[in-house]
Amino acid sequence: MTTLATLGVILGNRDFFPDVLITEARRELTKLFAELSIDPVWLTPEQSKLGAVETWGDAQKCGELFRNNSAKIDGVLVCLPNFGDEKGVADSLRLGKLDVPVLVQACPDDLDQFGLDRRRDAFCGKISACNNLRQYGIKYTITRDHTVAISNPRFREDLLNFVSTCKVVRGLRGARIGAVGARPNAFNTTRYSEKLFEASGITINTIDMSEILGDAGRIAHDDARVKQRVDRIRAYADASAVPVEALVKMAKYALVVDDWMESLSLTATALQCWSSLQKNYGVNVCSIMSMMSHAMLPSACEVDIAGVVGMYALQLASGTPSALVDWNNNYAGDPDKCVLFHCGNWAKDFASEVRIATAPILGTTLGEENTYGAMEGRTPAGPLTFGRVSTDDTAGKITAYVGEGEFTDDPLNTFGMKAVVMVPNLQSLLHVICQGGFEHHTAMSRSYSATAVAEAFSRYLGWSTHHHNRPVGLPPLL
Repeated sequence: MTTLATLGVILGNRDFFPDVLITEARRELTKLFAELSIDPVWLTPEQSKLGAVETWGDAQKCGELFRNNSAKIDGVLVCLPNFGDEKGVADSLRLGKLDVPVLVQACPDDLDQFGLDRRRDAFCGKISACNNLRQYGIKYTITRDHTVAISNPRFREDLLNFVSTCKVVRGLRGARIGAVGARPNAFNTTRYSEKLFEASGITINTIDMSEILGDAGRIAHDDARVKQRVDRIRAYADASAVPVEALVKMAKYALVVDDWMESLSLTATALQCWSSLQKNYGVNVCSIMSMMSHAMLPSACEVDIAGVVGMYALQLASGTPSALVDWNNNYAGDPDKCVLFHCGNWAKDFASEVRIATAPILGTTLGEENTYGAMEGRTPAGPLTFGRVSTDDTAGKITAYVGEGEFTDDPLNTFGMKAVVMVPNLQSLLHVICQGGFEHHTAMSRSYSATAVAEAFSRYLGWSTHHHNRPVGLPPLL
């Protein structure tokens, strides 16, 4: 079975509380980890009393264990079956030298079990543990409820959200993204700061479009790899209306980009599209970008590097493909609905049926015969998470927003890749976007993952983040 995540685990203990509470918590966590395919890294009962952390000696052992497994630990769960030892918890994390998210959970007392044989006091101990973590400069996440039982479904939800946060943080730190070509001159909106992204661990690699097209032009039409790639394109979506010549051009382009990505270990790309490709190569490559995003290698158009960072974050959090879209049209007079649109680079996962066609809008100035390769499809009703990352160069910081809504089945008669969405309080979100100077592009996924993404962006990456309609009961983004 595939491991969902590897978590370091600290069981906090105080010696004058009953041992049975630690034993029970370990047993319940072991069961939960098995159900969720989480691999724990924690002290055994042979290494410390009950496998818990209480003394300086326990913290040293735990720290060494974490250091020895640092390459695979995605985050740390601090579980307090009782008050716990706040110094032991903080010292373990400091000695472990892990720069990963930390989740703090405390078990609740039962009203009829306040005697010495079952009393926990974890309600109080969690406050002390968090106080010490703050003093040590260790960033941490807390559960929605101050105390929550390990067996409670709300804790399971909190833990899964936390795992998603860990995936976003680990994935973005060290991400390697490719920029193919120059941004469209007409779009200042896709400017970005390489240096600000580098400061967060995100490296940008660039290549000129002439290199891609030059290498593509040197591939023979009868190259076996070209035929194989054309077959893959046809198997991916209905390409019956696309001339063979256009399919061959798309295949060659895909092969060159694939080789370049592999040579630099790139995980995502943003490609120049209009108008160089249509003028100098005679196709759109939306379908190639769609195929990459479907394969969990997100690709954005218009060299929107900040946009593909958002795509990658949503993909990491949800485990599903993401797409880059325009906040494009109002939907009649409904203030909470709008139309999301793009020429057609969304992964086919966003539509029940897709086909490869032309891009009529670009075709009006570039010739529709030069725009084969765009995708057409409609996103059906379902969950929506959206988000945008932006570099505020003048302020020297990265900003972001995330939120959730719904794809709807409301009627929409247009071309390209499109969707109707409902976002509660959409007008206030649009005010945030416009007043905050955000771009007209946003990333989206068919999931509910905004909470995990917001936590990763704000608390662990240090980005100024607006969480639209943040659910009541979640701790503030500090």
